Amino acid sequence: MGGDNTANKPENCFRSRTENNQFWFVDSGCSRHMTGEKSNFLSLVASNGGSVAFENDKFGTIVGIGMIGESLSYSIDCVYLVDGLKHNLLSVSQLCDKDNLVVFSSKQCLVVNINIGDVVLRGKQHKNVYKVSILSLPQNHLTYLSVLDIMLWHPRLGYASS
Repeated sequence: MGGDNTANKPENCFRSRTENNQFWFVDSGCSRHMTGEKSNFLSLVASNGGSVAFENDKFGTIVGIGMIGESLSYSIDCVYLVDGLKHNLLSVSQLCDKDNLVVFSSKQCLVVNINIGDVVLRGKQHKNVYKVSILSLPQNHLTYLSVLDIMLWHPRLGYASS
C-alpha cells in the first residue's frame, strides 16, 4: 500500500487538529480516503501496515481500514486509519469509482450519485480547499444544476466521461 502521494494537502498534515472531526477535505491529489481519528469509524479492521507519503518526505503508517459515515446505510468504505494524520481526506478518485460525479465550482463542491441522481455530499470552499460533513446529507437534495445538466456539461468542459 505504500507510495500513495498526497502532496497537495492543506499545509502540514501533521499539525495539531483544530477542525471538528466531522469535516473532511475533498482532495483530487489523494489516492485513498484517510483519517488519523479512530473515532470517525463505524467499523474498523486492523491493518498489517503499509504507509502513505505526505509532503516533505514524511510518511504515515496505515493501522486500519474501515467505514465512516452517519450510519451503515449512509457510509463510505475503504477508509484508511493513518497514524499521526491530522486531517480527514476524501479521495476524488475513490468517490468516482463508486459511481459518483464530483463537481467543483468557485464556492462549493457536489458529490452526485449517478445511479440515484441525488447529491450525496455538498461542501463549501474554505481557504482554497473544499470541506464537507459526512454526518449529514444536504438539506435539499435538489441542486442548482440538475444531474442531467451536470452530465451534459461535464464532457463539454473537457472532463472525462463517467
